[in-house]
Formats: sequence, C-alpha cells, structure tokens
Amino acid sequence: MLLMFKVKNYTSFKNESILDMRATSYVQHPTHVIHVNDKINLLKATALYGANASGKSNLISAMFFFEQYIFSQFINKKENEDFASNKMDMKIKLEPFELSNDINNASEFDIIFLHNNKQIQYGFECTSKEVLNEWLFIDDKKVFERAGKKLSFGNKYQKMLEDYKKLPAERLYIAVLEYFLDEEPKKMILGDFLSFFIQKYNVFTEIFFEITVKGLAGMVGISKKLVNNKSYRKKVEQYLRLIDVGIKRLDVQTETILDEHTGKKKKEKIVRTVHDIYDEDGNIVGEKLFDLQQESTGTLRFLAYIQNIIEMISKGGVFIVDEMSARLHPLLTKLIVDIFCSSQNKKAQLIFTTHDISLLNKEQFRRDEVVFIDKNERGESSLYALSDLKVREDATFNKDYLQGKYGAIPIFNYDDIMDGELNG
Repeated sequence: MLLMFKVKNYTSFKNESILDMRATSYVQHPTHVIHVNDKINLLKATALYGANASGKSNLISAMFFFEQYIFSQFINKKENEDFASNKMDMKIKLEPFELSNDINNASEFDIIFLHNNKQIQYGFECTSKEVLNEWLFIDDKKVFERAGKKLSFGNKYQKMLEDYKKLPAERLYIAVLEYFLDEEPKKMILGDFLSFFIQKYNVFTEIFFEITVKGLAGMVGISKKLVNNKSYRKKVEQYLRLIDVGIKRLDVQTETILDEHTGKKKKEKIVRTVHDIYDEDGNIVGEKLFDLQQESTGTLRFLAYIQNIIEMISKGGVFIVDEMSARLHPLLTKLIVDIFCSSQNKKAQLIFTTHDISLLNKEQFRRDEVVFIDKNERGESSLYALSDLKVREDATFNKDYLQGKYGAIPIFNYDDIMDGELNG
C-alpha cells in the first residue's frame, strides 16, 4: 500500500510535490480508510482534479517513469519475466522542468510503501546521464545511501553489501545489487521491493489506452487468467452484465490463426463477447458472437479496468489511472470508485485523474481524498488536498470548485472571446 510519492523537477513539477495517501482524522466515510495500525491510516482512493495542462497527467507520468527507470536498468531480465509480461515496454524519457533560465537537469523521485509487513522507502536523483543520489530504507533503518559513486550502509546490512562498492555512474545501485547479490541476501533486501512493483503497483496511462483500445481492440488488456480461469472469468462477466452493455458472457475458443510476424499458422485462444438475438416480440431466439473490435472503446476500457480491480480487491495493490473517466459513463466511474471505497476492500488503493465533477461531492469523497493540481503563471505545477484548504465538511464541493474557490480551473474570459470573434 502506498503512503507517499514525491517528485521534483520533472516535467511541470519544478518544486518538490508530494502525493500523500495518509488519511486525516476526519470521521466521514470510515469505510474509505484502511486501518494499518495505531499510527497509520491510509486512503483507499484519491481523485486528482485540475485544468487541462495543469500537470495531472505529468504526475501519473512521474509515477510511471519511476517504475520504468528502475526496471529498465536490471540486467537479469529473466528473473523479472512477470514484470515484463504484465507491464508494457514503454520508455518515458527524463524531462526536467524547462521553463526557467536556471536550468536544473537533475530530477528526484521518492516513494514510501507498505508491503509484507514492512515499510520501504526508496528514491533517487538522476540526470539523463548519471545517478547523483540514491537511498533505500526498510522500516526506517538505512540499507544504503549513495552520493555520486560513494556508498554508505546501515549497520544491519554492512557485511552483506560492503563487497559491492563499485558501480557505474549511470546505473542505479539497486540494479547492481539485483545482479550481483546471492539469492538469500537479495531476497532479504530486494525481495519485497521487487514483488511490490511487479505484483502491486499498476499504472495505466492515457497513452496506454490509446494504443491498446484503439489500435489493438483491447487485446493487450486481456489477461491470461481471464482466458484460462473460468471462475475468474465469471466474476468479470458479472460486472459486464452489471453495467448493462448487452454482453451476456465471454466466449473463449482455441483457433488457428496466421502469425503476422512469422507467416506461419499457430493456435491461439480468442476472446469474444456473446450477445442475445431477439425476435420482433422481444423474445431471445439465439446468440451472436462479437469480436472485441465491435465493442465500444468505453466497454473495452471497462473490461481492461475490471480485470485488474478484481485482482487488487482480492490481493491488494495500487491502481493508478490517468483520465479514468474518459469514455466511461459517470456512473461507471462512480462504480469503480465505490468498489475501492467499500468495506469489502481491505488492501487496495485507487489514484486517478479526472474532470468528472459529478463525483466531486461530500457523499462520494472525504475532503482528504480530493487533490487539486494547479499550474501558476510560470508553468510550475503544485498539488494540494481539499483538506489543506480548511473546507467545511458540508460544503458543496463541485459548485465551489467551478466557482474557482479551490483554484485548479481554467481561467478565461468568455466575453472577450466572443467579442474577438464578432469583431474579427
């Protein structure tokens, strides 16, 4: 579970910005909070609001870049096949803040999360050419800290790591350890770190969906479990019937197809949707199979989402989505939020950007669950929670937001625009 993510000097985030998932002492919506222990309560959902180009997608991009940068440096690719098969191999380049005459090429990222009863903090500062600083703490105890090529170790880890002091300037020390450490110390130091990102940390970007849904009809979003596990597929089918898009069930058949790359025939399991056929009196008289390409992009998007959501509610995880409400009816977006915020969810979190203000109300969210991202006149993004603004619990969130009381909205003069058109 995520406690905090920090970014500095990446895209529009020039200054340090922290997404904090720790719950405040608010008593509203108690089911929206995961009680970890007497000191830590975590939010199950955080909604990110802001104007176009305010930096919402840049925050999601930072969370995606952080993950990609780490795993792109690992040499033992086979040992992380689960990661490779579950994540798209998309590289996001490092983009420091550029709208300043004092250019700083170093970006900084930091994360704190809970996994397998451990609190892990890891971060680094880097340029496109080298790693400047890096640190790893487990349960608030130092594993290592790096400044340039100089390393220091915590007492508990000194003997395990002191033989691995040589490292290239351009490589993360955590990647060096992943390659050189023996299995036992590697499991002790990196086991929970790696399994968190492989199994629990899921970032879905708008770019991802533009590729998979439009270009490949969502096939990338079809999991092996959906194809091979009937009981799991039935759970997915229940949600598809719930949202009333006409899908009765999913059909999986093994067919012989032509491999576009090799030109040879191969057997592959194909997923199709099943729809009822009706006569003029409204009676069901048969069934029709639809290819996924025939379904709407909204349906495919929901199908891609719900597979991950079912797994996360069961096993735990962090579901991070850019523009979650795009191409979804507001009630479907609400359904997803309600699933995460329900009492049945004990260990999964949702972080998403949206423009859907129908959700922005006290019945849907606590004040600490709503985060605004705003950009100033210098092009610098910052984020702040509704709880930071000392807003009353009975406030009308969406109305006050549109009136500009919270900031993070587009600023323009409609009369000036119309006068320009009429006088032009």
